Amino acid sequence: MADLLGHYAFRLFFRGAIQKPEGFAADDATPYVKGAPARAFADALVALGVALPLPGDRYRLARPVSSFGATLEWYVARELAHRLCFDAVAGVKFSARGVGGDLDVVAAAEGKLVYLEVKSSPPKHLSEAEVKAFFDRLRVLRPDLTLFVMDTALRLGDKVVPMLMTELARRSGSMSPTPRRIAREVWALTPYLYAVNSQPDLMRNIGRAIAEGLTALAPPVP
Repeated sequence: MADLLGHYAFRLFFRGAIQKPEGFAADDATPYVKGAPARAFADALVALGVALPLPGDRYRLARPVSSFGATLEWYVARELAHRLCFDAVAGVKFSARGVGGDLDVVAAAEGKLVYLEVKSSPPKHLSEAEVKAFFDRLRVLRPDLTLFVMDTALRLGDKVVPMLMTELARRSGSMSPTPRRIAREVWALTPYLYAVNSQPDLMRNIGRAIAEGLTALAPPVP
C-alpha cells in the first residue's frame, strides 16, 4: 500500500473512491485517472483487500472510510521513519486546553521536534479558521521545525502562502518576512516554518524542507 501511496495519481484515485461509498466504476473514481491506469489502481485495491469487486465492472471499499486524511498522515509518518530514520507518529491526540484538533504527524530527529500539518484537500478548501487553528497548535506545541503540507499539484503561492503569512503577521504584530521559494512549491515562510505541495514528489519536497530547516537550526560555522 505504501508503494502505491507514493504516486500522486493513486492518491487522487483512492481519495475519489473513498468519496463513493456506494461503489464506483474505475473510470469514475476521479476525473484525473482514466482507462488502464484506473483499472490497475482498482484491481490493486482489491488485491490488498481494501476494495471488493462488484458486478458490472464496479468496485466498493471493503470498509467505510470517512476521509483520506488519516491514510495520508500514516503514509507521511511511515516514510519519515523508513526513509529518514525519524521517530514518527501520526494522528496524535492533542488535549491542550483551548486548542482544537489533533497533531497530524509528529517526528523526532537529531534531538529536534518536527511537526507536520498535513492537508489532503486542495487549496480552495483551506479556510482562515483552519489556518488560525494551525497556529494555535504551534503556539502550544512549540516545535523546532514545522511543515504545512498540502497534497496537491496546484500552486501554493496563489492562496496558501499568503494566508499563512497574513496570520503570521497578525500574531507577530509586525510585517512578516518575505517568503522564500526554495524549489518550485517548497516555500520557507521563516527559517523554521515551511509550506510544501506534492509536485513533483510529496516526500521529496518534505525532505527538502526538513533539510533546510535543520540547516537553519544548526549552529553557525566558525
